[in-house]
Amino acid sequence: MAVIFIFSSQPGDSLPDFLNWDYVVKKGGHAIGYGLLALSYLHFFRYDKKRYWLAWLLAVLFSATDEFHQSFVPGRHPSIYDVLIFDNLGAAAGLWSYFVRWGKKNIK
Repeated sequence: MAVIFIFSSQPGDSLPDFLNWDYVVKKGGHAIGYGLLALSYLHFFRYDKKRYWLAWLLAVLFSATDEFHQSFVPGRHPSIYDVLIFDNLGAAAGLWSYFVRWGKKNIK
C-alpha cells in the first residue's frame, strides 16, 4: 500500500514519459501493483473461506481511495476507469493466478 501511495503522490509533471509505451507501462503498473496488493491481502486472510473475495474487495476499495487521493496531487486526476478496469482486473488476475497454481488444494 505504501508503494502505491508513494507512486500516486508524485506530481503529474514529475512523472516519466515512456513515449509510445506510456499508456501500456502506466496501466500495466496499475494492474501489477494491485495484483500484488491483492496477493498480500490474500496472505492476511489465509484462514478465511472467503479469502479470495475479501482480498479482491480490499484491493479495489484501496484503489478507489487512492484515485480520490490523486485528486489532491498537482497535475494528477482521478480516473474511475483505473479503478474499474486496470486495478480491478489486476487484482483479479493476481488472485486467479495464485488460485490456479497453489490455491485449489488449499480450499476447505
